[in-house]
Amino acid sequence: MFADILQATGVPMAHAMAWVTIVTELVVGVAFLAGAIVPLVSIPAIILLAVAIFTVHLPYGFSSIKLLSVNEGRAQFGPPGYECDLLYIACIVALVLIGPTPWSVDNYWHRSVS
Repeated sequence: MFADILQATGVPMAHAMAWVTIVTELVVGVAFLAGAIVPLVSIPAIILLAVAIFTVHLPYGFSSIKLLSVNEGRAQFGPPGYECDLLYIACIVALVLIGPTPWSVDNYWHRSVS
């Protein structure tokens, strides 16, 4: 389904790009959770978020919540803006600037090299 969305937005080689995006997000997510090579994996993560901002979310504005209507007590929301993507980028930059924490893989590697 993600490849269909990419193809509808005009992304070339949509099926291959869908797999590249999914694998990148999984690898980056696991690396962030483990605290492993965070400065390195932050680069593709920020690139993916920037591409999402400029290709999908930018037309919908800054706000992450677009309330379209309330029907039978249920809220109907529209497509999200780029606010959340900017927040994710800021969090990634903060992780890089803070550096390795005591329980991270990067800290373990740094201690074993020293």
